Amino acid sequence: MSVNEHLLDINGTRIYAIEEGQGPLVLLVHGFPELAYSWRHQLPALAAAGYRAVAIEQRGYGRSSKFWRPDAYRIDHLVDDVVGVVRALGESKAVVVGHDWGAPVAWSAAWMHPEVFRGVVGMSVPFAGQGLIGVPGNPFGEHPLEDYQRELAGPGQDFYHTYWSTLGPIIDEIEADLAGWIGDIMYSVSGEGLASVGFALDMADPITMVRQSAVCIAHGTRMRDRFLPARPVPWLSATDLAVYVEAFQRSGLHGPLSFYRNLPDDQRVLAPYAGTRLAVPAYFIGGEFDVATWWGAESRARAHEVMADYRGEAVLPKCGHWIQQERPAETNRLLLDFLAGLD
Repeated sequence: MSVNEHLLDINGTRIYAIEEGQGPLVLLVHGFPELAYSWRHQLPALAAAGYRAVAIEQRGYGRSSKFWRPDAYRIDHLVDDVVGVVRALGESKAVVVGHDWGAPVAWSAAWMHPEVFRGVVGMSVPFAGQGLIGVPGNPFGEHPLEDYQRELAGPGQDFYHTYWSTLGPIIDEIEADLAGWIGDIMYSVSGEGLASVGFALDMADPITMVRQSAVCIAHGTRMRDRFLPARPVPWLSATDLAVYVEAFQRSGLHGPLSFYRNLPDDQRVLAPYAGTRLAVPAYFIGGEFDVATWWGAESRARAHEVMADYRGEAVLPKCGHWIQQERPAETNRLLLDFLAGLD
């Protein structure tokens, strides 16, 4: 089946997209530090099942537009990109699927534009309303993010959202060894990496686990100091890893990290929607060993409070953060089952 590439003009923003198949549109939105390539296993499977599968690269990534102003990466602009892609492809409706940062974008797009999106699947990061990324004690953005992140990290540390949003030490850290940093973070939050250190969900209370992990950075240290050194994994070849490394060598990290810088403003942008339930059919796919799935436990448990047509969840055993790459066959089956329930 043929694969088509597009450079779509979305109100002056260039969005790169890969398309495969014909039929109802399914839009796939990646996270950090990833690309449209992250959906390489889903595009052919969805196309073979009779769908028009399109994976985009979000602004700041790959071949899509890069903007210097950090506020260009605010959630309303990211949502406008996704809505604009649907229209630029000549469609009026789509199902949107997002992983990692793509999940809050997908959830928010479906929440804000139920007239465009007839279904939504979030992967790794559960729906957290105006909070975008639910964490223990703050599942739907009930508290100001800046204040809660300081409390969550504890004395002498920064939560990674804070560390990354400075656009300073984190970029210095990554650029000092970009290939090594990407390889290490891919392994460190994979199912294989976490299994290698005996990760277990009952090993400590949630706050203690967060504070002792790589998502909290002690002042004067690097995030990478708590990473696991990369080892080969069966789902990510050296060729696959090189695709990511080469893309970020060209594009840099300013845009992708600006997503995190905007989280407090995102919370304010989404505040008017806080009293409205997400209306369209919705589904969640997580990984048992994925920290975002795990620390979103309260958001997941209370999902029916904030979504009117929640179709449930699947949490894949011993799966880490990179769900659709670590477990492509299971991911494809779950997506196709959800899609079949919409038709």
